[in-house]
Amino acid sequence: MKKIIPFLFLALLFSCKKGKANFTLKGTITDITFNQNLSGATLKLYQVAVGTTQEDLIGTSTIGSDGSYSFSFPRDKMEKYILRITKPNYFNIEETVYFKDLTIENDNIRNYGTHAKAWVKLTFRNTLNPSVSDQFKFIKQLGKEGCAECCTTSEQYLYGIVDTSIYCINNGNDYYSYLYFKLNTSFSGSQETQTIAFDTTEIILNY
Repeated sequence: MKKIIPFLFLALLFSCKKGKANFTLKGTITDITFNQNLSGATLKLYQVAVGTTQEDLIGTSTIGSDGSYSFSFPRDKMEKYILRITKPNYFNIEETVYFKDLTIENDNIRNYGTHAKAWVKLTFRNTLNPSVSDQFKFIKQLGKEGCAECCTTSEQYLYGIVDTSIYCINNGNDYYSYLYFKLNTSFSGSQETQTIAFDTTEIILNY
């Protein structure tokens, strides 16, 4: 019995130490628009326990000039971790890292990138012999997709006598374009511009 107790004590001690081991999650955040490290962004790390949807904040960091971040946190049994990275006038980054994909043996490297924001002002003016029966259609061809602020890629219609502007968000220093058609006429074509980071670029179409 005296020989068994020390063995059990060591096994329990080793098990406790293993449970308290830390994960290290680190990487670099890139400013894709300007092809450089993204500095000054705020990074927050949340954990979500198994079987819940509640997000608990476990760390906050401000990214330095080298664009790097690093978090060390206990190897508690979780379902996943969520990284949220924000900086004014940049698109937010949100990434999910699952517990099963992490290791305590090495640093867990996760590199991400984001774009500066830009805007395009689409101005449409029905000035060429306008009529209340005019029908106009345009369809986005190039431009940022899949974000809450993004303009749709579906066909859009304007009717009658028009003088209006629509604002669409885009990646900074990227191109934005659309096809257009004045229905029941031969008037059609395309418009394109490069949207300047942190600014609004206007495309005016008179039809």
